[in-house]
Amino acid sequence: MKVLIIGGSGFLGTELVRQTVTAGYTTVATYATRPGTTPKVAWCPLDLRDAGRVDALMAEVGPQLVVNASSGKADWAVTAEGPVRLAMAAAKYGSRLVHVSSDAVFSGARVHYDESCLPDPVTPYGAAKAAAETAVLLVHPQAVVARTSLIIGDGRSVHERAVHELAAGTSDGVLFTDDIRCPVHVADLAAALLELASYDAAGIHHLAGPDAVSRHELGILIARRDGLDVSRLPTGLRANSTLPGALDVRLDSRATQRNLHATLRGAYQFCTAPT
Repeated sequence: MKVLIIGGSGFLGTELVRQTVTAGYTTVATYATRPGTTPKVAWCPLDLRDAGRVDALMAEVGPQLVVNASSGKADWAVTAEGPVRLAMAAAKYGSRLVHVSSDAVFSGARVHYDESCLPDPVTPYGAAKAAAETAVLLVHPQAVVARTSLIIGDGRSVHERAVHELAAGTSDGVLFTDDIRCPVHVADLAAALLELASYDAAGIHHLAGPDAVSRHELGILIARRDGLDVSRLPTGLRANSTLPGALDVRLDSRATQRNLHATLRGAYQFCTAPT
């Protein structure tokens, strides 16, 4: 099978590339600024704002599967409109599409969210992600939209780096005790995304860990795993900060997990067990 990974040089994209290569798939990956370093991969520059380039790349590669793991943050042209261009091209060329979305599409007003819950974003990033979800499924109804949460693993995530910097005293900031999510390990997430692509799944799926933890709780788990001084991790309340966004968003992934062989481990498991 030929697989095209959009955003292949990013954190999740790198793991997706690793797993597809290990599985023996012919893998093509895109990058926005610089290519990744995984061998046996064809690397292609791609700007999702360029509809002509998106179509040309799809025609050139001819992938059976496209996984969109790109991240344009709050840039509407990249995060909201880019996935629609990709979905249109995937539908045109008959490619399976898995689009990675985020728990940022929710406000936190109801705390617990399963796949039936409608988006109610409160940030520009969340609004862009929510718009992309709707449009992707409109133009490519057979696509999978997979919402996930904080992605952790192998020390390269922004969350793990932040914990190390705070413990070392090389950066300012705090870890919020009232900002709660359901972290997932990058290897588990990549495996689940590829598994969803392998059978006749479509529509919205949640892929997050079963443990709901605050940013501070997660920081403690990471610090203990990595032998850092937990007492050096400062705490604070996000409710008292000026940062926008939801406080408590817990993705319920049980419905999707029941149909998967891949296990989405919780933070208390993947931060203590070898990975």
